[in-house]
Amino acid sequence: MVEQQINRIKKMKRILYKITNWETWPFELIYAPLVPIWIYYILKSRSVWFFTPSNPKITFGGMEGEPKREMYDLLPLSLYPKTLNVLPSEHFKEVLNKIQAAGIQFPFIVKPEVGGQGILFRKMDDVSQLEKYHFVSPIEYIVQEMVTYPMEVSVFYIRHPHATKGKVTGFLHKIPLQVKGDGKSTLCELISDHPKASKRVQELYVKHASAWNSIIPENEKYMLSYAANHNRGAHFIDLKNHIDENLVDLFDQLSHQLNDFFYGRYDIMCNSIEDLKAGKNYTILEYNGCGAEPNHFYDTGYTLLKAYREILKHWKDLYEISSYNSAQGIKPWPFMKGYRFLKKTKELYAVMRNADSALG
Repeated sequence: MVEQQINRIKKMKRILYKITNWETWPFELIYAPLVPIWIYYILKSRSVWFFTPSNPKITFGGMEGEPKREMYDLLPLSLYPKTLNVLPSEHFKEVLNKIQAAGIQFPFIVKPEVGGQGILFRKMDDVSQLEKYHFVSPIEYIVQEMVTYPMEVSVFYIRHPHATKGKVTGFLHKIPLQVKGDGKSTLCELISDHPKASKRVQELYVKHASAWNSIIPENEKYMLSYAANHNRGAHFIDLKNHIDENLVDLFDQLSHQLNDFFYGRYDIMCNSIEDLKAGKNYTILEYNGCGAEPNHFYDTGYTLLKAYREILKHWKDLYEISSYNSAQGIKPWPFMKGYRFLKKTKELYAVMRNADSALG
């Protein structure tokens, strides 16, 4: 009876935490009150897909379903890790030969050619892990050299097409979900005591079952996820005080170099903030177009109202960039083209989520 009461209290605490902590709400719930503003932009532009001209070189403006190859093809080879694409139909021995020929060694990262939110994002430590991934993955995927720089940062950049200079609206240090050993506690206990990991116990058990009851040595970091996404439990540290002319200049140069990239977020590994500003010792993991969330309001003390203000400021920029490009002849996608593309993308994501669950 006492145990049942304790369990009920714990359940109520979890419910109250979710209600009072808006950052844990589902994406659809957070954005629901802002739908009328999005509809306003649709009506004003007379196009459901008004945002597609925002980044003309990226499919659908980068809102959803864009191939990562488009992004990498616009970057100089020196600015991103060694990368190759693999089709699920390829013979596994051929895949291994391709990886060896590209000079990519274990461990490395694999991720889907189309996708996001950490779905099917994995670190591969050996051939057996890759073989399982290859036979479970239903879609084309990317093999990418693992970067060893100590910091992962996120930079949200906006430049209006008529301007030579842009602005950095968000700058974050992203720390993937991890726990630190104390030499006494098991992985299970460390996860249970972690503020974010404790909310994902079932998911993490599936992925880390083999180490679940192992004691993690003192001061050793155990990575629970290598995807530094908010919805995968990553922790964000606000670096807005480090935004200066040097940082903006770097991304102005990148924006002009990429040609027609005006709105989106860069995910970067770097040696330090100072090195990044100096344009050295960094690599671009990927960048995302108009579907990128201005994620600098997570974990950084924003109230929900303040987060809404930030979202709406970015939407205004997105609308203005898209309208300008549309006036220059880069028209929004026709309704049926966008509808069919989005429907196909959602079907693909459903297949990917099933494969992600099957991989564990």
